[in-house]
Amino acid sequence: MEFVAVKIYTGSPDFLNNEGILLTDMACFRILNGSFFIQVENSIDVMNIARFLKPELIKLELETTDPVIDEDSPVNPNKIYWENKEKIIDELSRLLDNSGGVRNRKRLARDLILREKKISTGIGHGIAIPHCRTIQVSEFIIGFARSTPGVNFESIDKEPVHLFFPMAANPNDDAMYLKVFKSLAEVLRFDTFRNLLMEAEDEYEAIRAFREIE
Repeated sequence: MEFVAVKIYTGSPDFLNNEGILLTDMACFRILNGSFFIQVENSIDVMNIARFLKPELIKLELETTDPVIDEDSPVNPNKIYWENKEKIIDELSRLLDNSGGVRNRKRLARDLILREKKISTGIGHGIAIPHCRTIQVSEFIIGFARSTPGVNFESIDKEPVHLFFPMAANPNDDAMYLKVFKSLAEVLRFDTFRNLLMEAEDEYEAIRAFREIE
């Protein structure tokens, strides 16, 4: 499916067929929980991300939370937050390890941390996509983890991160890695979709949210 914007459908049902498909002169687009995606001037291609997501690669509540900062502590708060960030990445690496495609989990965590040191993968809107190319995986892997209260991840908009999408790919699998990253970043711009992920009550609902937009 190709789309660029989300609009709430409030028009006449005459525009819908019996399967909830919006009929227009341009194309047919599926209604998603009272919203629909409509094609305009610039379109993007959303690939089938759901095929990479499995229940064992989804964690609906991160165990790592924000640290409590003691104002009297001599330790720089930035150092405390960075150490907590490393804990989050370590937890995400354990999630990816459930795929069975990780050669060395600790080295994967190290590679994700080294990538994170270059620039934060917190892209704003409560989203982070920690990622790396590494020989520690045999194939492309993506997971999904959620933090309901949100955690400090040094996001570009300085806001807490709620949705994490850790990714890792073998250096020889560049094309798939880049395509998924671009597609994921594009679709997560839409608050309707982000809300579906925040409201998912189990792993299957999270996967279903991706399938609905494909």
